[in-house]
Amino acid sequence: MTCTRIPEHAWQASSHSGANGGECVEWALAHAAVHGVVPVRDSKVADGAVLMLAPEQWTALVNSVARREAE
Repeated sequence: MTCTRIPEHAWQASSHSGANGGECVEWALAHAAVHGVVPVRDSKVADGAVLMLAPEQWTALVNSVARREAE
């Protein structure tokens, strides 16, 4: 896969992300709509690694987190 730079304005923070740190994740859904993969990164390390997930993997991750929060 070719590495594509994702512009900063494309990243969306989790609703659980706050200004005081913690477990923060961001994704770029507009990129996903065009390229068919969902980029995910740690918002505290914006220039760090980006995990590229297939849409079904992204859905499974979100569902898993939601189930864990419901426990």
